Parts: sequence; structure tokens; C-alpha cells
Amino acid sequence: MPIIKVTMTEEEGGATAEQKAALIEGFTRVFSQVMCRGGDTAVVTIEEVSTDNYGIGGRSVTAIRKAQSAASR
Repeated sequence: MPIIKVTMTEEEGGATAEQKAALIEGFTRVFSQVMCRGGDTAVVTIEEVSTDNYGIGGRSVTAIRKAQSAASR
């Protein structure tokens, strides 16, 4: 059974249920086409990561976004 894991940032409220459904359908379809295997058993998981839970250059992305927002004012 193939497992397709999608990890993306949770920006501006994250993805809607409709967007997630489209991602699940699309990844399953592409997997089936590329791998020439049925998508009936394909599992797609979507994980959204809060900007508090990852960082770049030693700072959380939340802190980076706040600094960028303050600098642009």
C-alpha cells in the first residue's frame, strides 16, 4: 500500500477542506499515472505545520514573519 505524505506550512489559516480534498485526489491520480498502479489503496496524509513549530536560521517562522511585518510598516 503506497503512503503519500504531504507536509506543508499552515499559513493564513491553513488549507480548506476543499483544498485538502483536491490535494488527496490529485496526488492519488498522479501516483496512479506515474507508477501504473491503481490508486484504490493509496493513502494520502496531509500535515500542516504551524509557523510556531519550525524555524529558519535559528528563529521561528512566526518571529521572522512578525519582524518582516514590522519592517514593512
